Amino acid sequence: MKKIRILHIIKSLGRGGAEMLLPETLALHDQSKFEFHYIYFLPWKDQMVQAIEEQGGIVNCFEAKNNIQLIGQYPKIADYCHSHQIDLIHCHLPWAGFVGRLVHRKTRIPMVYTEHNMQERYHPVTKFLNKKSFNSQSLAVGVSEDVSQSIKNNISPSIPVRTILNGVNTQKFSRNKHDLSVREHYNIPENAIVIGLVSVFRFQKRIKEWLQVFRNLKNSSSEEIFGLIVGAGPLEEEIMQEVERLNLRESVIFTGLQENTLPYFNAMDIFMMSSSFEGLPIALLEAMSMECAIVTTNAGGIKEVVRDEKDGLMVPVEEWEELKERLQSLITDRPKLTELQKAARERVITEFSLQVMTKNLEQAYMEFSE
Repeated sequence: MKKIRILHIIKSLGRGGAEMLLPETLALHDQSKFEFHYIYFLPWKDQMVQAIEEQGGIVNCFEAKNNIQLIGQYPKIADYCHSHQIDLIHCHLPWAGFVGRLVHRKTRIPMVYTEHNMQERYHPVTKFLNKKSFNSQSLAVGVSEDVSQSIKNNISPSIPVRTILNGVNTQKFSRNKHDLSVREHYNIPENAIVIGLVSVFRFQKRIKEWLQVFRNLKNSSSEEIFGLIVGAGPLEEEIMQEVERLNLRESVIFTGLQENTLPYFNAMDIFMMSSSFEGLPIALLEAMSMECAIVTTNAGGIKEVVRDEKDGLMVPVEEWEELKERLQSLITDRPKLTELQKAARERVITEFSLQVMTKNLEQAYMEFSE
């Protein structure tokens, strides 16, 4: 039987949530039925390339230094589709979506577009281009009900919109209580509370506010508390200035980008997010799978995952300062901390597994490639 050839198009293969899902889902796809190709455009953001190739994916970089050059690659992508007999194109995030829609118009190859963010949060130019071109594809996928509803409210597309919830590999992301490597490396005492975050340093993540919450908690608590932040991004210099301003150099550890986040999750007791908006963050699902207690704002798709007081603790986006009180309630009630750590993992196992996500994607591929 001829395999269905899928071409993923994405702007970069760095360590963003959408990018990290590609090798994770590839590992679970039925490669006796599907063959997977990948095109990206930013050669300096290639951290996921090796992981994809190790899982059998075929990766090509069509270099583009800016979004205009990226769009200009569409004839080359169309030629690639013809020469490799691509059956379906799957694009992720707006600029990949724009170029994919041009390829779809030129080749008539079916195209699926996954939206990871709320339309309201995009730059006006991005919103305009998205709305104008959105119907030049076969299917739109929202990673949460909030994201799908945002598409319907802002674009009113004539094409179908389907929600396929993000998932996590719960077998891979499983806590190893004996792994103390990160705590030992950074001289964090075994009994200290570690509040963590894995994130790209973008404005919507509100890491400066995260640091303010941490500082207020540390100043009012008698417990030994450390912060552990894994990631990097465009706001790094600004964030480090805030660390200096708040005098947190000794208590908040920045690890930079990490290929393997498992030992860092192992070191965390609590995973805190202070985001102003989200689609459905992969790092949140990974933290829950790793039995980190969740304390977060109720941004976007987060509230579809975390049920307050059942799977974690939440505050309204605009009341982010209240995160400090929710953290304090866990630090002073260790049985409740343990209860929420176990509940977090149970939640993703039952509702947000990568296996379910991959199965739903394959159903869409089969349906729209026919």
